[in-house]
Amino acid sequence: MSHPDPIADATRRLRHVFVRDLGLQAAIGVWRHEQDRRQRIRINLDLAVRESENSGDVLEDVVCYQEVVDQVKAIVAASRVKLVETLAERIAAACLADSRVWSARVRVEKLDAIPEAASVGVEIERLRRA
Repeated sequence: MSHPDPIADATRRLRHVFVRDLGLQAAIGVWRHEQDRRQRIRINLDLAVRESENSGDVLEDVVCYQEVVDQVKAIVAASRVKLVETLAERIAAACLADSRVWSARVRVEKLDAIPEAASVGVEIERLRRA
């Protein structure tokens, strides 16, 4: 089953909650020189969220970006992974655990992996299963 693009859309009551350029230190990598140290990563998130029927100014009615960031920090702190893909999948799964999140686009970049590049990494998008 194909889903329409998860863009902010008033008719479908979708909004986007995003986190840009979250800089963290991660235990990540497959190479021997990466195994004994943490390295700089950057994470970007874009969550398509179903809006609440309530239109009040109440934190409980929205997906709180601070809670999302805290969750990502906890995942990164607790993980020792080889692949950025694995970390991105864990983050996406955690975001989709909130029933209001319709889709999660997650980008994980390693900032020091290749000296000639500003960053390398992966971006994934996962949709809520019906």
